[in-house]
Amino acid sequence: MRDVAIDGDMIRLGQFLKLADLIDTGGEGKVLIASGDVAVNGEVDTRRGRQLHPGDVVEVLGKQARVVST
Repeated sequence: MRDVAIDGDMIRLGQFLKLADLIDTGGEGKVLIASGDVAVNGEVDTRRGRQLHPGDVVEVLGKQARVVST
């Protein structure tokens, strides 16, 4: 699992996927989220706008990243 630092105390799921290099494009993220291939803290989430906070763990197709603050 990789730690990915964010500025502030919140980031949206779609933005985090790109920041963490879990996806290549925003369009890819939209499709993966809508199809249920993205989990936050072990639970599938289909909301691109889901707010993530430090400590949250995101998993996409077997790759994981944890949100940490700078």
